[in-house]
Amino acid sequence: MIYVLNGPNLGRLGIREPAVYGHTTYADLVKLCQETAHALGVEVEVRQTDAEHEMIAWLHRAADEGADVVLNPAAWTHYNIAVRDACSMLSGKLVEVHISNVHRREEFRHHSVISPVATGVIAGLGVDGYRLALEHLARFAGNASPPVNSVGQR
Repeated sequence: MIYVLNGPNLGRLGIREPAVYGHTTYADLVKLCQETAHALGVEVEVRQTDAEHEMIAWLHRAADEGADVVLNPAAWTHYNIAVRDACSMLSGKLVEVHISNVHRREEFRHHSVISPVATGVIAGLGVDGYRLALEHLARFAGNASPPVNSVGQR
């Protein structure tokens, strides 16, 4: 099982700042993830919440199951230590995804408290970042860890 977890305001995709996030709706995103997972032969569960406690419970469940996670923590990216701590408990892989290129946006968006505990980060590729994250996780499904890069990170 791969969990695709989305944080605050992502349920407003297609309505909220389409110049930044595009016109894809949240329903379209769910469909993209489900179709990608089906094509890759993996199971996926896609969820969105605006409630911190709910996200933390989902991350705890993924940790208990040893599941891989695609996470768009949204605004929580930049300050939420509780979500970061829940991510650090994951034994599966974690891919942090951002629809926009956070490094081309306001200064406060340039820092992620999640990235240090993530396997990898995809930003600025729109909703296609979710497809790429799922492809990556499916490629290494059942493996203890992805290959180590040139700086010794997974």
